[in-house]
Amino acid sequence: MLDITLLRKDLASAVARLETRKKNQTFLNVEAFTALESERKVLQTRTEEIQARRNTLNKQIGPLKAKGESVDALMAEVNALKAEQESGSKRLDALQPELQALLMAVPNLPHASVPVGEDEHANVEMRRWAPKGGTGASATPLGFTPKDHVDLGEPLGLDFEMGVKLSGSRFTAMKGPIARLHRALAQFMLDLQTQQHGYTECYVPYIVNADTLRGTGNLPKFEGDLFAAKKGGQDGEPAPDHSALYLIPTAEVPLTNFVRDEVVAESALPMKLAAHTPCFRSEAGSAGRDTRGMIRQHQFDKVEMVQIVHPDKSHEALEEMATHAEAVLQALELPYRVVLLCTGDMGFASAKTYDLEVWLPAQDTYREISSVSNCEAFQARRLQARFKNAQGKNELVHTLNGSGLAVGRTLVAVLENHQNEDGSVNVPAALQPYLCGLAVLRA
Repeated sequence: MLDITLLRKDLASAVARLETRKKNQTFLNVEAFTALESERKVLQTRTEEIQARRNTLNKQIGPLKAKGESVDALMAEVNALKAEQESGSKRLDALQPELQALLMAVPNLPHASVPVGEDEHANVEMRRWAPKGGTGASATPLGFTPKDHVDLGEPLGLDFEMGVKLSGSRFTAMKGPIARLHRALAQFMLDLQTQQHGYTECYVPYIVNADTLRGTGNLPKFEGDLFAAKKGGQDGEPAPDHSALYLIPTAEVPLTNFVRDEVVAESALPMKLAAHTPCFRSEAGSAGRDTRGMIRQHQFDKVEMVQIVHPDKSHEALEEMATHAEAVLQALELPYRVVLLCTGDMGFASAKTYDLEVWLPAQDTYREISSVSNCEAFQARRLQARFKNAQGKNELVHTLNGSGLAVGRTLVAVLENHQNEDGSVNVPAALQPYLCGLAVLRA
């Protein structure tokens, strides 16, 4: 959530920064905000005036009573002022949730270093990497027409038909070699982030309440992208109301909420947390996109990194986290590039985001495999996540999150980049210990 003090001081500047996200799109209802703020100011000023007048009158009433003089007129005024003050206070209390509801739908302000643009075409490529000292995907050509991950994976146990049978479209089942590879990838990623980069391994619930999702910015705006978790009644009893429980779209949600309503010591920062979880997304806005294969699924696994840091350190942490995600791709010998997202392509809560895009030979293009974002104080303000600074005052932390990595998309990249002409797949050396030394996957 945006800092309401900033909006009160310089509304025009904040609106101008928001408008760089998309042309001709309204992110903040300025008229409604201005009306609520004007009413708040009037009520607050009047409340202060009333209290001052009541204090003056109360000081007069005692001495007048002691002299035996009538105080009826003064008491009548005091009572009238009290009624007006109570009415004003009641309206002030009602204004706060109205203002909050307005701001809950407003995205974060882009950082000054973010390029301005409408969509992905304005993103800026920062760097590329490929194995064997290359500078791009073309540095390691396969030497034959590549198969895509669907054709490679099905003989190895990737079962799309079973996924549809069990759940529906955009679900996948795995068995045999491909299931082992999927598990190995997740274990390797989690070990790398915890053992080499200092993250604390966490286990988190896969179902969370609405407050948890509001804290990270997934609610209320993106409720349509979530799966609600509901449970039927037992033994003839009515079903309990679980409409406010949701399957997590990413482990970022529970991990970031570890500090909700907390004041941590400055010495506890940075907090570096990681978890391997399934992720559940309805993909409400992606109908017809990537319907073949595993690129866009309703359920997928991910190793998530979250950092809770001092505000002065968050952009330094963002650069660090990008390299943590890159380390996975380099260890797996997967060509990739790092892209700085423009204002029109960033996520709702982000102030600045890097996307890592892995090379997929069968598609002859790069595809997103990780997003690493600095949300600055945007989530912390919703969460009331604070630390006690050197002056002894409570200050909002900054929160960051990133994929390290999406397991399913990494599986796709390993299949396609390490395939052989006969359809077998070479296992990257970093993964072989997790597969009992297996060097090649064969049907």
